[in-house]
Amino acid sequence: MSESFVGSRVRVIDSHTGGEPTRVVIEGAPDLGSGSMADRRIRFRDLFDSFRSAVVNEPRGSDVIVGALICEPVDPSCVAGVLFFNNVGPLWMCGHGTIGLGVTLGHLGRIGKGTHRFDTAVGPVTIDYDGANGVSFENVHSYRFAKNMSVDVEGLGMVVGDIAWGGNWFFLVDAASLPASRRRVTDGGATGTFGLGDIEELTDIAWRIRQALEQNGITGADGGEIDHIELFGLPGDPKNHSRNFVLCPGRAYDRSPCGTGTSAKLACLFEDGKLKPGDVWRQESILGSVFEGSVRVEGGKMIPRITGTAHITADATLILDPSDPFRMGIRSQHS
Repeated sequence: MSESFVGSRVRVIDSHTGGEPTRVVIEGAPDLGSGSMADRRIRFRDLFDSFRSAVVNEPRGSDVIVGALICEPVDPSCVAGVLFFNNVGPLWMCGHGTIGLGVTLGHLGRIGKGTHRFDTAVGPVTIDYDGANGVSFENVHSYRFAKNMSVDVEGLGMVVGDIAWGGNWFFLVDAASLPASRRRVTDGGATGTFGLGDIEELTDIAWRIRQALEQNGITGADGGEIDHIELFGLPGDPKNHSRNFVLCPGRAYDRSPCGTGTSAKLACLFEDGKLKPGDVWRQESILGSVFEGSVRVEGGKMIPRITGTAHITADATLILDPSDPFRMGIRSQHS
């Protein structure tokens, strides 16, 4: 693991998308060299993990922060290359982070209102930026890999869900299908939805499901690790279609409706014939923040489009003091 690249200062712009934070590194990042974004993701993972930890883990960050490292794009049509990462490692793609990055680059004056492209580890992603706080992005081709997959989960019994790709691998479970003893609601059952008072239980349920998938060798295509668990139920606001709870790889829950998770959900709805091209799906987060989603078909592949808003919260310089015993961050217990 290389740390020789690390300077004493790293400039970042912080934002939140529907409550979920993004920290964009704009100065002081390591040079990841050339090659595809997927290759650079591997290099970042294998050689510069200490930098990842220093930026997003305590004492400068927290388990919930998602980082975005800007680099030169491979595709010349893209305005920037980006690698997303969290408290335990690099991500393939991040929807809320893409929205946050768009608003951050607008805040810096690097892009204006209009259409732009980002180069990511899963391929180019196109955004439409409204010049203020709103971003719509077309994600990569999303699809359902397996429907009604059963897994025996300790403390829950048999749990049935769908495996879908939305830029990350998801296992999607209807909360209403869980054992009655594990279906708490905050309003006594009037709406059947879940809320902030249920986070500890939802986290426990989702983490048990993820462990069971791993123990039983259940994966996405080509052995892809299913590292995101999405529980969904009725919305808190009748203007919306569904509420979700997404547990991310490092055991932190997504405060936003999750861009890749919403993409995976749209893929399942589309393949079930419940969502047609042009229809709008309003996905609600555990906080009540909303992403709007729709789909189109190109070359027989379903392409999701996600719309959300982000707000800048800080323009800061992280100081990496060589005498600090926690200079490179406090590693998550799940890393």
